[in-house]
Parts: sequence; C-alpha cells; structure tokens
Amino acid sequence: MKLNLKRPLVFFDLETTGTNILRDRIVEISAVKVFPDGREPEEKTRRLNPEMPIPAASTAVHHITDEMVAGEPTFRQVAKSLHAFFEDCDIAGFNSNKFDVPLLVEEFARCGINFEVSGRKFIDVQNIFHKMEQRTLVAAYKFYCGKDLTQAHSANADTMATFEVLESQLDRYPELQNDVDFLSEFSSGGKSLDLAGRIVLNDEDVPVFNFGKHKGRPVEEVLRKEPSFYSWIMQGEFSKNTKDVLTQLRYKYLNK
Repeated sequence: MKLNLKRPLVFFDLETTGTNILRDRIVEISAVKVFPDGREPEEKTRRLNPEMPIPAASTAVHHITDEMVAGEPTFRQVAKSLHAFFEDCDIAGFNSNKFDVPLLVEEFARCGINFEVSGRKFIDVQNIFHKMEQRTLVAAYKFYCGKDLTQAHSANADTMATFEVLESQLDRYPELQNDVDFLSEFSSGGKSLDLAGRIVLNDEDVPVFNFGKHKGRPVEEVLRKEPSFYSWIMQGEFSKNTKDVLTQLRYKYLNK
C-alpha cells in the first residue's frame, strides 16, 4: 500500500559511535524523502567524521572504522544542507523517536541550529512492529517483505528496509490508517510530550513525569513544590528535546 501523505516524509537511520544521545556522534546518516505527489523518492547517504574515536564495540555493529571516516566531512560541515533536506517534512524511522531523532537534534544544537520538533509528525516503525509482532528490524523485513536484510546495520539498507516495512504494514493491517497523523500517534508508544518519553500525559491528559522518584506525579506539582528538580534536569544528561518541553511547561505554569 502506497503511503497517503500530506507533505514529504523523511525516513532516516543513523550509525553512531555509541548509544548515548548526548555524548555520541553520527558516523553515517541515510535518508529517503518520500513525496505526496508520488515522484521518485530522494535518497541521501553520507558518512561523517565524528571527531572522536569509534569504539570497537560500535564498529563491530556497523563495520565503520576510524580510517573509513578520517577524510569525511564533520556534521558541522553538512549541517545546513542536511537541515534543509529535513525542512517542512514529517519523519519516520526504526526506534527513531527514542534514539535517532533526539541524537540528531543534539548534533544540530552543537552547530547552533534549532531542529524544530513541534509541528512535525513522527512515525516510529519499531513501535508499530512491537505492538503488532514484537521483533527486530531484520525479522520485520523478513516477516513483512519476505526478504532477508543481508546488510543490516548499514544505514542505507536499514533506511530502505524501514520504508518497505511501513508500506507492507499498511497492506497487512486494515486497522492501520494510511494517514501520517494516525501513524504518528499510533507509533508514539503512548501520549509522550517529548521524544524520549520522559514526560507523558496521564489518563486525565495531565503532564506527568515518567521516570525517577517523581514518576507519575504531575509536572506542575513537582515544579512548584521542588523547583530544584527543574535545575537538576537542565544540568543533567537529558536530551535537548526533553529540556525544551519541560521549559515550555514551566513557563506555562509560572505564567498562570
């Protein structure tokens, strides 16, 4: 089933130096932009010099070494063109809401570029898959597309596989609406206000913390009774997106 789009949708995948959103860097990015008018998708793949050593454990996963990226541009050098590629697009990926998008936001922030999150729709194909089948991208590709993902953990192969899996999911499950708004909400993994799911809406649609000692408590209550908690988060290893969402809520509550 072809995607029913209102505006371009960018599928993307990152290979990185590790899994820490705040400290690790991108070594390869691949993106495929799918257009509402059905024209041929636009594809970009670029290796990047992370300006830090790639740990052996990470190389074992994606097979990218320090030598392979030594002559490649840094993220800062491609940031403007990459930002333009994503501009005015919704975003899709595999485990993208909790990892790829927040890490990408951090990379842009280090370059002084604000990667706008509000106003976009985010489709996490992994969340759809986990709700339906509970497996990995390799298994998803085999299950939905009937093919072996022979180059798993290559950014380009993973990106194209994710694109194909989503189209196949739409064919398989009639309850999935071919609509970006629906798919974004369905794949969000709950009513998360930030991409990492640190702040969510409870059953009464009240923002509550979803981690730590204040898990389940309303954000407004915590900020009023323990304002130091806000400072702790702003100084801690939380993603820029989580900090931005909390700051917006703080301003809203203080201006009541």
